[in-house]
Amino acid sequence: MISAVTMTSSAEAIGVARAAARVGRPAVISFTVEIDGKLPSGESLLAALDAVDTDAATAAREPPAYFMLNCAHPSHIEPVLASLGARQSRLRGLRANASRRSHAELDAATELDAGNPSELGADYARLKAAWPSLNVIGGCCGTDHRHVAAMSAALL
Repeated sequence: MISAVTMTSSAEAIGVARAAARVGRPAVISFTVEIDGKLPSGESLLAALDAVDTDAATAAREPPAYFMLNCAHPSHIEPVLASLGARQSRLRGLRANASRRSHAELDAATELDAGNPSELGADYARLKAAWPSLNVIGGCCGTDHRHVAAMSAALL
């Protein structure tokens, strides 16, 4: 399986999906969103999911096996989920940042913002309740074993 993380636009994700299809491998595409819930390209998550799946359908090839989100805090993701409607079921994974800061703030930071592991675990539990297809979890920027333990404990 080919996995591409922190995709910032549908065009980038389409390129990965096409490359995976050319070599006969399933793909998992993981998008990132800004604090406004949109991809860095300005696209909505829904538009990006649709663009990648439509490209696959147009080319009569398998779409990505599923999609994920990464490199964003759950507070950036939670408001977007309801807007996905039935398309939410195409999202199966989350690798969240520990920090609530924006990408720009994190890029400018001189120290790691490790956030609060217990809060992040509670965020995952709340997201799981609203996102039944979520079954792949992990951490991204600023997370460590404490965060992963809190996520796991919250979802047991």
